[in-house]
Amino acid sequence: MSTKTTAAARPTAAELDLLQVLWRLGPADAKTVHEALQPDRPEATYATVLRQLQVMHGKGLLSRDESQRPQRYAPVHAQEKLQQSLVRDFIAKAFAGSGKALVLAALKNHVSAKERAEIRRLLTKTGDDA
Repeated sequence: MSTKTTAAARPTAAELDLLQVLWRLGPADAKTVHEALQPDRPEATYATVLRQLQVMHGKGLLSRDESQRPQRYAPVHAQEKLQQSLVRDFIAKAFAGSGKALVLAALKNHVSAKERAEIRRLLTKTGDDA
């Protein structure tokens, strides 16, 4: 099996919201996912969440434990693995394959002073390990 995320398995923004919930909770039924999603997406109905979980299962993003009722859903990929795949695809498409261009764009407009200091510490530590 390829480590690259296929187009069919690439999650939409709404699917990423549900994956975030499941990565935080672990395997869960639709009702639990719906309840956990409510603070961020109060407009999402139980029926919508259930249908989205079913679609995600069909796309191969989620596994489904049918041995118990209610059925429990779980992400197929670990959070870090999926994020790395999505970032790799994004860098290839939006930054012509340049990780440096992505980092510079992020540092220019999307990183707080506190986050910059943390990044400096990480880079210094990484440089010491090399």
